[in-house]
Amino acid sequence: MDSGLSLREPRNDIANKDTTMRFMMLMIPLGYESAPPDVKHDPERMAAMMRYNEALRDAGVLITLDGLHPPSMGARVSFATGKPIVTDGPFTETKEVLGGYWMIEVDSLQTAIEWAKKCPASANEIIEIRQVHEVTDYPEEMQRVAADFTELQPRSAARR
Repeated sequence: MDSGLSLREPRNDIANKDTTMRFMMLMIPLGYESAPPDVKHDPERMAAMMRYNEALRDAGVLITLDGLHPPSMGARVSFATGKPIVTDGPFTETKEVLGGYWMIEVDSLQTAIEWAKKCPASANEIIEIRQVHEVTDYPEEMQRVAADFTELQPRSAARR
């Protein structure tokens, strides 16, 4: 996955914007956990993925997307002792890692699943779909706490 597409404009084709939900589709390429920093990607697969990304954009459901470098170029910060502990990648105990993600806005989990099924993924790739918590999903007390931080809330939350 490559981030070549920018944030899309808010959708105008949904009659009732209160019925849309944001979902993150997480690409989990098996074997990526041990990929070297200079991992090479297949240009044909990249082209197929870009066509898929364009289809998401053209349908007006794509909010953003990015591909991620392998864990060998990353770090983890854990807090098991109550203090931050930094571990440089790769992470030997890891079985699955993220290779990238798409953030989409659609009317249901089923619609997000349908989009994920259209992805030109290979046999070693999994897409996990997770709904994004909106401020309005939380109890009223939590919404009041978040109210002072409207500039940190996504544009879609402001439309709800």
